[in-house]
Amino acid sequence: MTLSAQDRARRIKIILFDVDGVLTNGNIWIIPVPVVSPDGAISSKMVEAKGYSAHDGAGVTLARLGGMKLGIITKRISETVALRARDLKLEFVYQGQAFKMQAVREIMAKEGVTLDEIAYVGDDVIDLPVMRVCGFAVAVANARAQVKAEAHYVTPNKGGDGAARDAIEFILEAKGVLEQCIAASIDESNPLPPSIDIGKGGDLA
Repeated sequence: MTLSAQDRARRIKIILFDVDGVLTNGNIWIIPVPVVSPDGAISSKMVEAKGYSAHDGAGVTLARLGGMKLGIITKRISETVALRARDLKLEFVYQGQAFKMQAVREIMAKEGVTLDEIAYVGDDVIDLPVMRVCGFAVAVANARAQVKAEAHYVTPNKGGDGAARDAIEFILEAKGVLEQCIAASIDESNPLPPSIDIGKGGDLA
């Protein structure tokens, strides 16, 4: 029997995301920053910058209220990714991963979950090995055609513009808890515990 996207989404316990093109729009800004040495000489170093969606960040809180854990698996290594991951308190952070199934297998072993209980959100062909075997494969609206063709669900929004939130809300809706999670996230009488609430932008602690 062929499972529907909703059937697949109901099983999910862990949501994993690519970064560039999924949590961002895919643009990578390399910015020269002046550096002054102790002797007064001025040189420059290159700093990488990316833009992230606040809607996706709020979605992370909703996912946690829905009982799920989240993470990123990306080929690039970037301090801005590490900072965003700390800000969102992501449970799984894997950078420098040319073969992403290695990270997935490690997560499965740590958490005692099966592939059917993992959702993966991607945009390019490097994501296909995971998407082909995970329980719920999601392509963002700006994904390559080959990736969309193998996804169980394609988000209405592009990467960096709320695509991760789309994936999270689809899963929570399939589980029947989306409205409950939204209500809990804005309930002043029951503030979110620190383990669930996201960070305060730029906090490196």
